[in-house]
Amino acid sequence: MPKASANHISIEYETFGNPSSPPILLIVGLGAQLIYWDEAFCRQLAEAGLYVIRFDNRDSGLSTKFNQAGVPDMADLIGKLMSRQTVTPPYAIEDMAADAVGLLDALKIDKAHICGMSMGGMIAQALAIRYPERVLSLISIYS
Repeated sequence: MPKASANHISIEYETFGNPSSPPILLIVGLGAQLIYWDEAFCRQLAEAGLYVIRFDNRDSGLSTKFNQAGVPDMADLIGKLMSRQTVTPPYAIEDMAADAVGLLDALKIDKAHICGMSMGGMIAQALAIRYPERVLSLISIYS
């Protein structure tokens, strides 16, 4: 599968369909790989006339890993958030939205339909808020 350099990281991605068709960017949730978007589903979307792009978010699949950040202690993080303490993660949802836009840039796509599931929906929403000029439509699934 190809990789794109975007937002100072390497993003693994896969496409289906005709690049001249309207693009749809599929964003997976926390820890999921691009294969979470089933290949048969992607092919159906392509057969329906869309150019489908699925990718691995940072720290997932074959995209750049941030191993130096370590594995977060989720119980500790939730406890800090619940007690209104400041938490400083190695990156934010907005960084992941910028990664997605960087992938669109690498593919020379000005605007796309954006579809995200779970945390991918949160990334899609952040993308729509920060880069509205890049969004043809927004689909947020159980986010």
